[in-house]
Amino acid sequence: MSQQVQVAPVATNTPFQYNENLVISVGVSDLEKAIEWYQDVLGLELVYKLEQHGWCEMATATKHVTIGLGQTEEVKPGSTTPTFGVQDIGQARKHLESKDVRFDGDTYEIEGMVKLAMFYDPNGNSYMLAESLTSDIPS
Repeated sequence: MSQQVQVAPVATNTPFQYNENLVISVGVSDLEKAIEWYQDVLGLELVYKLEQHGWCEMATATKHVTIGLGQTEEVKPGSTTPTFGVQDIGQARKHLESKDVRFDGDTYEIEGMVKLAMFYDPNGNSYMLAESLTSDIPS
């Protein structure tokens, strides 16, 4: 009896072009301690850190999936924000707005690095779009 290998499905009928990256954003109270914990306990590797923004990304063992750690004064457990990498954030946002998706303000740009836009599903769960402005740091 032969064994069949299951291949993870991939959405192919998307209304705008995603890139291959997914960032799962997590709020932390102390960025340095969180980096140490994710390295020591989960074996993740630091991809980059933006000290001035209280942000870093940690590489996981899953290709194109990182954990983004954002320092915040009030950590709300369970408030994880998956972040979809997209090729053109303006096009993606326009499509979502045409479907009456609620956004949290304007698209935000970290100059020379990334454009970001947070939006919500009908139940209030947050998601983010990210368009990389550099080839050095994935969105």
